[in-house]
Amino acid sequence: MRPAVHDAPAGGACPARPGNGGTARGRQTRTTALLALSGALLLLVHAAAPARAAGGYRYWSFWRGADSGAWTYQQQGPAIAVPPDGAVDGWRFAVRPDGGQDAARPRDRARFEEVCAGTPAQDGRKRVAVVLDFGTAEDAGAPAAQPPQQRTACAVAAPRATSAEVLAAVAPPLRYDTNGLLCAIAGYPAAGCAEQLGAAAAQPAGGPAPTPQHGGGPDVGLITGGALVAVLAGGAAWQVRRRRTP
Repeated sequence: MRPAVHDAPAGGACPARPGNGGTARGRQTRTTALLALSGALLLLVHAAAPARAAGGYRYWSFWRGADSGAWTYQQQGPAIAVPPDGAVDGWRFAVRPDGGQDAARPRDRARFEEVCAGTPAQDGRKRVAVVLDFGTAEDAGAPAAQPPQQRTACAVAAPRATSAEVLAAVAPPLRYDTNGLLCAIAGYPAAGCAEQLGAAAAQPAGGPAPTPQHGGGPDVGLITGGALVAVLAGGAAWQVRRRRTP
């Protein structure tokens, strides 16, 4: 059975039916208002949420050198990575964004043949070139600070020696935090470990250091704002469905 067709009264459109939310223009106005309110609430909640720290972390990043002299960010930590004979391990102390491969690379593009030219090969041992870039005064965080000069070394180690063991052979002393994060190479820096820059409070010397990767919980402010938008957008969608219901 087809639905009944209502004849429009002369001189105008069908009058609004009870319970249908008023005229189409009124329904559209309310829907637009709901969406505008949801956007405004999201901006308000986001503005009230704590600001994220800007600038990332200040610490040593770990790199692997290629034959071309280019650097590739090491995905494995130095206690796990096992460099082969002829490899180049690079280290750079700098302010690093919260995101790994965006860190500053070592500025020295030294190659294995150059670093280990004066170190003869030994049976049952491997040679690994190590490039150390201590960064700039700006990286050190103090205008008057003068970091050590860049330097290279050729480590001779056991075939299964890790990059951490290779580094310890040519650049002692190394300093680690309680979580195993490398804090200092050749005693630099003398204090601190992966300090977070910006709005975050600095950790006390010798205390637990923040992990320089994304490891925290989700942003509560954004979740709350998203929930408000979802609720209000749902209300808007309900209004649209009512508009389409005969």
